[in-house]
Parts: sequence; structure tokens; C-alpha cells
Amino acid sequence: MSATEPAQAAGRRTKLTVRAAFVVANVALVGVFIHQSLATSSFPVASPSDARHGALADGFVPAGVKVFDDEIPGVANLDPELLGALRRAATDAAHDGVEFFVNSGWRSPAYQEQLLTEAVSKYGSREEAARWVATPDTSPHVLGQAIDIGRSDATAWLSKHGAAYGLCQIYDNEPWHYELRPEAVDHGCPPRYADPTHDPRMQR
Repeated sequence: MSATEPAQAAGRRTKLTVRAAFVVANVALVGVFIHQSLATSSFPVASPSDARHGALADGFVPAGVKVFDDEIPGVANLDPELLGALRRAATDAAHDGVEFFVNSGWRSPAYQEQLLTEAVSKYGSREEAARWVATPDTSPHVLGQAIDIGRSDATAWLSKHGAAYGLCQIYDNEPWHYELRPEAVDHGCPPRYADPTHDPRMQR
């Protein structure tokens, strides 16, 4: 054996040790990622956007909520007559393969103010924001008298059949926004406003 052979053998052992340590570290990292993935799927937490949009108790409605979900305050706190009409319509729409999802329903005054503040930031002025979001003092959502329905097949169904249940689209620019107009059952829905700024209720 030459004088360099022990050194070469030691070098090979060092490389093997480093490679083994690298493999162990990678396995550990994979284990951490798997654990985190399982934890996330088993125990979902609110996303930052959920926190920004408010709490369930204030009327924030998470994705996938339907008009029959009484445990969601945004649904449960709707005016009983409006909710009853919505549920009758949703039951009949289901026979046509259409589901009613709730994008927004009842809102607390604080949540309505938060949405208005966000709209002002988005549209650049309070005047422009008023075309989309009312004040807490004027919003029918705060009174539980309005609902924003998703998805497009549901709004299309309501556009065609809603009057039979007293459910009417109120604004041209918001095809998802519905309110109860009982007289519509016999006389059809009233003419729509171009947007909320044309609604006399919003002028208070």
C-alpha cells in the first residue's frame, strides 16, 4: 500500500459520510413537508384574504355556502320572508340542475363600512364606490333584505324565474343582487336602477 492510499480511503469515507448526511437531511425535509400538508388538509385555517374580509359573525360568507346553511350568520340573519322565497326558488332550481350559492347576505354595519372603505380604495373615490357599495345606513344587506347570488347559472335562472317567487334583480350593474318584491309574483319585477346611485333609498 502506498502512502497516499490511506488518505484516499479517508477521503472516500468523508465523501460517503457527507452524502449520507445529505440524504438524511432530504428525507427529514420531505417528512416535514408531508406533515405540514396533512396538518393543513386536516385542520384548515383562515387565509389572509378571509381575515381581511371580516369574520363570519359580521356577515363574511366563505366560498361554497348555500341558502340552506343556517349555521352561517350571513344566511341565518336574512329577513325570514326573503330567505323563505330563496329556499323555495333554490329547491325548484335544483330540479333543473342549478344550485344557489351565497356570495353575500346579511352584513353587520361594521362589515359594510369595511367593504365601503375597500371599494373607495379600489375605485379611487367615494362617488365611484357608491355605484357598487352602499353605506351602513342605506345598505339593504345590513337590514338582511338583500342577497348576492352566485354562480352565473343561478343568476340566469333567477332572471327567468325569480319574479314567480318575488325575487327581483334591483340594479343593472349587479346581476347577482336580489331582493324580495312580493308584488312581483302578480305584476312582475319593477324596472331596475342602472346602479345604486339611482336608487332613492341610497340618497338618505
